Amino acid sequence: MRRLALALMLMAAPAAATTLEIDVTGEAQGTIVIDLFEQVAPLHVERIATLAREGAYDEVVFHRVIDGFMAQTGDVEYGRLGQDMRYAGRGGSDYPDLVAEFDPELSFERGIVGMARAQDPDSANSQFFIMFDHVPQLDGQYTIVGQVIEGMEIVDAIKRGTGRNGAVIGQPDYITAMRVID
Repeated sequence: MRRLALALMLMAAPAAATTLEIDVTGEAQGTIVIDLFEQVAPLHVERIATLAREGAYDEVVFHRVIDGFMAQTGDVEYGRLGQDMRYAGRGGSDYPDLVAEFDPELSFERGIVGMARAQDPDSANSQFFIMFDHVPQLDGQYTIVGQVIEGMEIVDAIKRGTGRNGAVIGQPDYITAMRVID
């Protein structure tokens, strides 16, 4: 039912949608294309688009990757290639945190993109994650901002982390470049 609601919502969306192209380098090589949901999470979509246009995501690593769950990236403060990876995942942008934008009709299914946050639901900033599988326990807990429409095989190839937290050891995969297509 939720998939049908999502499909109907996307069909009713205006023709001018915001799309991201994310070039990934590492064990995964290629481009991921994400359709952003402006109608569902306008503040979060605007933040991601702004940071992408500023080049803030370029050379940011996938610092937390848990097989069967998700791949997380977007720490524009501490998550750059070449920085001390012990701090990756703790930072954000210079912009203020965002108020949660939950949609009860959407579910965290394979390919869905959500905003990472701290314990406070209104603490999302720059980090986001892409789902490997359906994890409905996240529904209503994290803002959904988009969905992978091309390149899911690239997401599937991202280097996995280890341990319960999924921290990537050694050379992580990273975003070479991230572009906004309006």
